[in-house]
Amino acid sequence: MKDVRRPIDQNSIRFMDRLCLHIRTRNLAYTTEKAYAHWILRFIRYHNKQHPNLMGTKEIELFLSYLANQRQCSKSTQRLALNALIYLYREFLQIEISDLTYKMASKPRKLPTVFSSTEAKKVLRLLTGKYALAANLIYGAGLRISEVVALRNKDIDFEMNQIIIRSGKGDKDRITLLPKACIEPLKRQMAIVHSIHVEDLANGHGSVYIPAAEGRNQLRSRKEFAWQYLFSSNAIIIDKTNNIAGRYHIDETVMRKKIKVAIRSASICKDASTHTFRHSFATQCILNGMDIRTLQEIMGHASVSTTQIYLHISEQLQAPLVSPLDLLD
Repeated sequence: MKDVRRPIDQNSIRFMDRLCLHIRTRNLAYTTEKAYAHWILRFIRYHNKQHPNLMGTKEIELFLSYLANQRQCSKSTQRLALNALIYLYREFLQIEISDLTYKMASKPRKLPTVFSSTEAKKVLRLLTGKYALAANLIYGAGLRISEVVALRNKDIDFEMNQIIIRSGKGDKDRITLLPKACIEPLKRQMAIVHSIHVEDLANGHGSVYIPAAEGRNQLRSRKEFAWQYLFSSNAIIIDKTNNIAGRYHIDETVMRKKIKVAIRSASICKDASTHTFRHSFATQCILNGMDIRTLQEIMGHASVSTTQIYLHISEQLQAPLVSPLDLLD
C-alpha cells in the first residue's frame, strides 16, 4: 500500500513525523509528502545529520550544487529538492532563506521513446488478462501506471465514454477518453472483481481503502462494489490505517515487470518501458490532429511546455528526413 499515508502519532516528537504532520495540515498530496521527506532526509544526511535548525542558506547551496556536480541530477530533480528545502525552512521551521547562489543542473532533457503502431501491437498481444487490459488503458487513454492500478469501478463511465482519474499527479482530478476497444474487456474485468467481492463479503471481508477525507463521510462505501479497485490484488491484506481486512490494488512493480518481459519478448531494442505507452499515446494524438491544449488536459500536464515535446516528435514523424545516400542512383 505504497500510496496510502502511513499512520503517524499526533503526539510524536520525532522531527520527520512532525514535518509530515505539518505537510498534511497543508493538504498536500501524499506523493508530495514522500518527495519532500525524501529530499529533506538526503539534505540532512549529506551534512552529517546536523539538525536543520543549525543550518541555512550556505548548506542549501552546497547541497544543490552537489546534486548538479557530483550526482548530475536533472533540472527538474534539483528543482524538486529546492522546493522541499524551501518548504522545510520557510513553512515548517519559519526561518527565512536569503537569495540562493548555487550551480544549476545542466543535464539535458532527453526526447521520450515512442512505439510505432506495429511495435505497440506486438507488445500488447504478448500480455494477457488484467495486465493486457491495464497496458491497453495506458496506451489507449494516456494514463500513468500509478493511475491505472488505482482505478476503481466507479471511475469508468461507459455512458459518457470516459475515464475519471482521481487525485492524479499534483493531486488533481481529470477526465480522459475511454477506448472503444477496452469496453468489453473492462466489463469482463468488472464481472470478475464483482464475483470476488461477493465472495469476500460472504467471508466477512470486502472492505477497501478510501482516502481519509472521503472515508469519514462514507464509511459504508468501503464495502460498496463501486469503490472496489478495478485491478484488485489476489490477496486480502490489513489496512494499517484502521486494521480492516480487504483487497488493495495490484502492485505497480509487478505490472512493470510483466510489460518489460513483453517488450523483451517482442524483440524491441528501444529503451522502452511501461511509460513508453503513455508517450506513444500523446504522439499519436498529435498525429491524429488533437490540439496541444486538449492533449495537455488529457495528459494531466501542469505546463503546456511539457506537452509540446510530443509536438516536436510528431513533426519529425510526419516529415522524415531523407539521407543523401538514399538519393544516389
